[in-house]
Amino acid sequence: MEEDSNHLANPETPHSLEAETYEEEEGRDPESNSLRQPLLKRNRTLSSTPLALVGAKVSHIESLDYEINENDLFKHDWRRRSKVQVLQYIFLKWSLAFLVGLLTGLIATLINLAIENIAGYKLLAIVGFIEEGRYISGLIFFTGINFFLTLIAAVLCVCFAPTAAGPGIPEIKAYLNGVDTPNMFGATTLLVKIVGSIGAVSAGLDLGKEGPLVHIGSCIASLLAQGGPDNYRIKWRWLRYFNNDRDRRDIITCGSSSGVCAAFRAPVGGVLFALEEVATWWRSALLWRTFFSTAVVVVVLRAFIEICNSGKCGLFGTGGLIMFDVSDVKVSYQAMDVIPIIIIGIIGGLLGSLYNHVLHKVLRVYNLINHKGKMHKLLLALGVSLFTSVCQYCLPFLAQCRACDPSFPETCPTNDRSGNFKQFNCPDGYYNDLATLLLTTNDDAVRNIFSTNTTNEFHVTSILIFFALYCILGLITFGIAVPSGLFLPIILMGSGYGRLLSMAMGSYTNLDEGLFAVLGAGSLMAGSMRMTVSLCVIFLELTNNLLLLPITMIVLLIAKTVGDCFNPSIYEIILELKGLPFLDANPEPWMRNLTVGELADVKPPVVTLCGVEKVSRIVDVLRNTTHNAFPIVDQGVPVPGMVATGATELHGLILRAHLVQALKKKWFLPEKRRTEEWEVREKFNWVELAEREIKIEQVAVTRDEMEMYVDLHPLTNTTPFTVVESLSVAKALVLFRQVGLRHLLIVPKYQGAGVTPVVGILTRQDLRAYNILSAFPHLERPKLS
Repeated sequence: MEEDSNHLANPETPHSLEAETYEEEEGRDPESNSLRQPLLKRNRTLSSTPLALVGAKVSHIESLDYEINENDLFKHDWRRRSKVQVLQYIFLKWSLAFLVGLLTGLIATLINLAIENIAGYKLLAIVGFIEEGRYISGLIFFTGINFFLTLIAAVLCVCFAPTAAGPGIPEIKAYLNGVDTPNMFGATTLLVKIVGSIGAVSAGLDLGKEGPLVHIGSCIASLLAQGGPDNYRIKWRWLRYFNNDRDRRDIITCGSSSGVCAAFRAPVGGVLFALEEVATWWRSALLWRTFFSTAVVVVVLRAFIEICNSGKCGLFGTGGLIMFDVSDVKVSYQAMDVIPIIIIGIIGGLLGSLYNHVLHKVLRVYNLINHKGKMHKLLLALGVSLFTSVCQYCLPFLAQCRACDPSFPETCPTNDRSGNFKQFNCPDGYYNDLATLLLTTNDDAVRNIFSTNTTNEFHVTSILIFFALYCILGLITFGIAVPSGLFLPIILMGSGYGRLLSMAMGSYTNLDEGLFAVLGAGSLMAGSMRMTVSLCVIFLELTNNLLLLPITMIVLLIAKTVGDCFNPSIYEIILELKGLPFLDANPEPWMRNLTVGELADVKPPVVTLCGVEKVSRIVDVLRNTTHNAFPIVDQGVPVPGMVATGATELHGLILRAHLVQALKKKWFLPEKRRTEEWEVREKFNWVELAEREIKIEQVAVTRDEMEMYVDLHPLTNTTPFTVVESLSVAKALVLFRQVGLRHLLIVPKYQGAGVTPVVGILTRQDLRAYNILSAFPHLERPKLS
């Protein structure tokens, strides 16, 4: 990354003065410190290793160049670009948005068809074993099939694409925040994510395909934007417009919203999910394109639903394209029903924060297990699969058979794979309510527990067993080496406690038990994921019932507020565990009392280059530093309109990748001079400058070439973002995040002879609270014991 080296340099401050200052200020509120008061108590340089856990290993990560690099080549290209080319650029953006939606919808349909048919035939075979009384054979078959499906998903993730494990949403959030996570959007990751999701969900594991679908949509968008995989990239002329991080960010945002839409069949909810949860940077044009992508997804899903309704999709039936539907329920509530709604929100916030806390501990343990090797990862995934299968098959035997009520709207008992009244081991005329929830697909389990007008369908003991089991499974399943999503486990847990709460309240409320389950699922999702607007719209689009809007809004707001009182959202916790340097929107309060000049003071001195620099100096800088940008400073520059000469000019900022390109293309001059504009255009074009794969170790420079010169002026970004050294860190963080910067130059407050034109450079790592506190530990407010 653009981070400085890891040397620890003590500041030139007397030890006695530092200790004395510490004694005087130890009891002082760190937020009361003045900006003008120097902070002397520092113990190390402001630096950290830019490493993060990506996939199965700790990887070196870099930031992305979202800022427009306005060098001479870029300006020349924009000047000469015709109206036809501008229209072509706009048309191609919409074309890519259309392709992203189309392919995401098709792949989502494929995944749903595969899961429903694989799981359907498996469950039909189980019904046959149970009807024949071969319970042990049924258990062996059930656990064996699930073991095999989990093995396929785990082997693919462990051996071929470790980045395909998990939901992928935290990494997408980090990417759209400006962090380049390696191998997250490759073709191999996409294929493993598709096949692994089919295997893991078909195996009955307590995970959903919603998170993986978001990752799949983002992978499709990234591959389309860059012309295919890295090794087989298509070099079509029209794709050159998207060979930059800025446009790829927009396309990946469309992909993430399309994935949510494909998971829940909620186009507006998908757009709002991208806006609220994953995207850091947003604008109106991006809103339109994401909405267009999700509209295409909905059209594709709707077309396949019509086809499947005609019986051409095997055992698909209503399938996973319709998660749940309570549109036909008559919602009526009175003023007294506000009390149970508030209780649901409070419990959802408490349980959601508790779930985040415990899952955090479980993931730490899983990290220790996964670090022991591939075999341990496989054994962990297979062990969870065996435990899940045994519980799903054996626990229904604990439930008592319930007599079918003639008033039930559905056929009772049910012997096929779907329906609310599974016969399981019961005699004719009876059904097993726990088997209805456990011995089925996850989508059907959600549909069954959300069913309305089923007050007497489930026994309280069965719902208790269901809730307890999925609380355990929700904690131990997430984190194994298979593609997994958090949405479905949280929905299953929340619906369980929603039903229990409805049973406990009995006649004190008029709300339907199925509606309680829906509200319980929403409250737990808000309490864990801390989403409100997008989640509300997703539930509204799924239920197709506007009467649910007021009570859903109240539940989500209360649950999120309660959850925020205890810990961050689950995705923020995962980002922290992985070490991804995500910049939050809200600075810490103590950042108002620290200046960017003081941050620059605890960093190693900034490395600058001249506008016309010697090749040997460039090679030496590239080989001996890890910086990804260098200020270009010229001495003795004449000032326009003034007689005085010899001024120092901050010409701009040049990227490491551009320096490597200059060395690779042998952009060398025998004498020290500035080049003409035509000379640069003959050697470079702005498309090539977007490439970042080449390293300095891959460039060979002869001894004679070391004595030559390079004119860096045409490659330098002459309009970098700069801040004065007296600016607070809080304002710098807000600017850095909102504009999507990679580097922020610090200029001196005072100008004069002998004053350097640049004080330092701020990067993503410099603005992270953890790294700042490592250099200024006294700023952290002491915790109350």
